[in-house]
Amino acid sequence: MNMFTLAVLIIIYLAVVSYLGYRGYRSTKSSLDFNVAGRNIHPYVMAMSYGATFISTSAIVGFGGSASQIGFSMLWLTVCNIGIGIFVAFIFFGKRTRRMGLNLEAHTFPEFMGKRLDSPFTQKLMGVTIFLTMPLYIAAVLIGASRILESLMNINYDMAVMLFTVLVAAYVIMGGLKGVMYTDALQGSLMFAGMILLLFSVYYNLGGITQAHESLTALAPNMPEGLRKLGLTGWTASPSLNSPMWWIVYSSLVMGVGIGVLAQPQLIVRYMTVKSNKEINRAVFVGGIFILAMTGTAFVVGALSNVYFFQATGKIAIAVAGGNVDVVIPRFIADFMPGWFGYLFMLVMLSAGMSTLSSQFHTMGTCVGRDLLSGGKPATGNRKGREILVTKIGIVVGLIVTVFLTYRLGGSIIARATAIFFGLMGSSFLAPYAAAIYWKKLTRKGSLAGMLTGLIVSLFSFLFLHGAESRVFGLAKLLTGRDALVPGVFSFVDPLVLALPASIIATIAVSLLTRVENPETVAKSFRGIR
Repeated sequence: MNMFTLAVLIIIYLAVVSYLGYRGYRSTKSSLDFNVAGRNIHPYVMAMSYGATFISTSAIVGFGGSASQIGFSMLWLTVCNIGIGIFVAFIFFGKRTRRMGLNLEAHTFPEFMGKRLDSPFTQKLMGVTIFLTMPLYIAAVLIGASRILESLMNINYDMAVMLFTVLVAAYVIMGGLKGVMYTDALQGSLMFAGMILLLFSVYYNLGGITQAHESLTALAPNMPEGLRKLGLTGWTASPSLNSPMWWIVYSSLVMGVGIGVLAQPQLIVRYMTVKSNKEINRAVFVGGIFILAMTGTAFVVGALSNVYFFQATGKIAIAVAGGNVDVVIPRFIADFMPGWFGYLFMLVMLSAGMSTLSSQFHTMGTCVGRDLLSGGKPATGNRKGREILVTKIGIVVGLIVTVFLTYRLGGSIIARATAIFFGLMGSSFLAPYAAAIYWKKLTRKGSLAGMLTGLIVSLFSFLFLHGAESRVFGLAKLLTGRDALVPGVFSFVDPLVLALPASIIATIAVSLLTRVENPETVAKSFRGIR
């Protein structure tokens, strides 16, 4: 495939994406359309949009690259992604959120919580928290997408960052959530096809599943000494129980992301885009198969890349990538897959990056236009147009902050930045959110106590306890001379392990000690919910 053919493919792809963005623009007549796609999205579109938003270049490039170090243990994250991120999310959270969001006429996750509690302050607090922390996650996605363009197209990294940003911002600002979800469905379908083809190609070239796994197992003696000291013994074995790597894998990457997905604002709003719970039921199967193909393939290929690199160079993947796990997947595709597949995979990564970035930018914009500007008050008259305008301005501001972070963050950051954001959302929002949709005795004070407790404990852990971050901030070293206040294995325990239980306890305890402030709103919220 020559460059001319590639250019034609990209032009066709962008033309279709532009058409879908334009279609979203033409059908967006109100803030209801812009924020929740008019609440009448097809279940396939909803499922693919949810999956494509959930699984991005950070999952494929960042976590896939991490699997080149950690191995098949990463597949436990796939189990969590399907069991918790799809089944539990759709059945136990999605249905109640959809119905309650309709009862309360909520358009965003912060507005949902604010109206459930009759608390504009809660809505604004959540909006500010999301707006300030989401750029870290967006930057991780943008880095992954840009690394693919850099490796496969020999495009300057800085140019790749700007190209992705401008493309995504154009159809998000124009078409709102309808434009985002239409393009997500297309992009998700391309991602699914590309990853299935990649999985079969890798196994075929390595002599089948059994031969490939045996070859990877045989590489165990080549495990780097640094990783061995952390508890890794091979790429097809779990880290040693209670070792630092065991805690990194299962508390940060598996539990932090696997549980944190339940409180992701850009995903929660998808539940409110369909017209009934039947659509959510129909979306479960599609979403589960999609997540299995995306994350399962990425983690398997990441681990098996060690076999490819070792057979070709005598070095394992991380050594070939110069120590930067974010380079492993792009380098593997560029070096070992046919040229035509590299171009196809580039379109897959375009789809993965654009689908997630569009949803994230949309969420940041609505935090400004809907949650901070309106604060729960219905937009009428000129306020409707002003709300959408401010939302679009918020998207532009978020875009600028994200691009700045993208240039500032270092290597091997994609998986870690994603885990940090998912963990923060889970620690701060999950306990109050779960209580809001299941417990009529949740109080405004209890919800705020849970959010603030989770946020404070998380931030304290990042600053003083969790070695990977406290080492960067340097406050623990300034006070104690150590990278973390509590050295040893404890410094590898993810902040979510401490913050989420603290948030749950605070939410329940304060709610039991205080009185429900809004019994009429509680009754309205649970109308039609058994």
